[in-house]
Amino acid sequence: MNEKNNKIAFVFPGQGSQSVGMGKDLFLNSIAAREVFEEVDQTLNKKLSDIIFNGPQDELTKTENTQPAILATSIATWRAMEEASGVIQIPQVTAGHSLGEYASLAVSGVLNINDTFRLVFERARLMEMACEQVPGGMAALIGLDEITAEEICTESGVELSTINTSEQIIIAGEKQNLNHAIDIASSRGAKKAILLQVGGAFHSKLMGPAQEGLNKIIDSLEFNNPLIPLIGNVTAEPLVTADEVKSELKMQLTSCVQWNNSIKHMIDDGINSFIEIGNGKILSGMIKRINREAKITNVSDFDSVLEYVAS
Repeated sequence: MNEKNNKIAFVFPGQGSQSVGMGKDLFLNSIAAREVFEEVDQTLNKKLSDIIFNGPQDELTKTENTQPAILATSIATWRAMEEASGVIQIPQVTAGHSLGEYASLAVSGVLNINDTFRLVFERARLMEMACEQVPGGMAALIGLDEITAEEICTESGVELSTINTSEQIIIAGEKQNLNHAIDIASSRGAKKAILLQVGGAFHSKLMGPAQEGLNKIIDSLEFNNPLIPLIGNVTAEPLVTADEVKSELKMQLTSCVQWNNSIKHMIDDGINSFIEIGNGKILSGMIKRINREAKITNVSDFDSVLEYVAS
């Protein structure tokens, strides 16, 4: 299944990786995966699995459905991997991109699956409400370094939202300011500077109302120390205690996602194999741009689960 000299990281995708039909073959072929989808339906008291498998697309892309749907698919894939291999899958470290960080919490044993689903559903609901209260947006800057992007943010009144790679940076803020930032970025030599089709200014101070509401829910749940270290989005450092995880989550919605530094930290720490668990290959593309020599495997359906187990 895995070479003994491999140091493995499990990584989990975030919002934007969803597609109608994801996870359906896992549901049909894996008892463990089926139980995850049944658990999310029961926890949320709605047939989310039906929306995941059959759509329609506009229902799946609603934030309150998208976030738990992506989480359920990632956890179901991980559970199917364990079931097919017959052993508990224990990587050296885990990390998740934005929403994907919550899959890391479940895999690392910080939260039970039921509480993870509840927390993500509330996160999605609160984010949607914040988008209505304080409208905003996001834009992608391609081909500019972080220092230049930060200067553009200062000049235009927006914020760094996500640093995916050294040259793929997402900014967030009020739309008028974002348009100004795009104009500046174009004049500074950006290869591309475009508005993203998203509902709000995620990972910025405009998510303050959502973060405030989420923090109350975080305080109501029982967190365990991670059984496996996870790399925090905000700090790009290992989180090894329950308190460190809670502090991370209490900043995550209003802070920049340090994905580029997270991957670099793992590579510097000896990680030489990344397993992207969940729908799509978004993270694999990012990791390849960060380090061309990184070994990356995608596990997103039942066939790839079997390939992973056989490797």
